[in-house]
Amino acid sequence: MAFQNKNLSVIAYANGFTLWHYVANETLATIIASGYFNMVKTLMNSGDIVIINASDKTSIKKIVVGDSAVTTGALD
Repeated sequence: MAFQNKNLSVIAYANGFTLWHYVANETLATIIASGYFNMVKTLMNSGDIVIINASDKTSIKKIVVGDSAVTTGALD
């Protein structure tokens, strides 16, 4: 299954920083794969944090968006 816009929410935004939440019926490995969030890469900035709830009941995962991910076109 691919990225779903409806599963991404903003929890907080301040001073150019955004805390995101993403929940999906997919494994954590699938969600954190390179390019998974490419559809919304223009919305995310370096330093943003994404909290993920995956279907495989793994711990909540935090992803910090980095400069290289945004500039290369693949948001990791």
